[in-house]
Amino acid sequence: MNSYAGKCFCGSIGYDYRTATAPTDWSIRACQCAFCRAHDALSTSDAAGTLHFHATNLENLQRYRFALRTADFLLCRECGVYIGAVIETNQGRFGIINAHSLGETPADIADVAPITYASEDRLGRIGRRETRWTPVTGVPW
Repeated sequence: MNSYAGKCFCGSIGYDYRTATAPTDWSIRACQCAFCRAHDALSTSDAAGTLHFHATNLENLQRYRFALRTADFLLCRECGVYIGAVIETNQGRFGIINAHSLGETPADIADVAPITYASEDRLGRIGRRETRWTPVTGVPW
């Protein structure tokens, strides 16, 4: 497994993303919802990897839910950066990262694929996240 560190601009919140998948094979998704477009988010995850979120200043962690309210989108209150999202289900905790918040973006990262999830219902969205998102090993709250 290779480890990729990411954080917000001021360093208050961040993550350690571990994956055996080469960056050329990452699934880089540009969700077309209003939130992701406004944040220019490029999401990636690996169901066989691990993701650990951390905070040096927990007061700056803003968890935001919108639309179907199934996941917490993690933003920094200080600098405004969106670093990723977490969902908690009966199957466990799963997350994604915003590739724009990586400390160093791999030079050979995969191409971006625009995607829309507008047709999903609540159960479909949760099910997709349980199978495609990365298992989360830690959160700061």
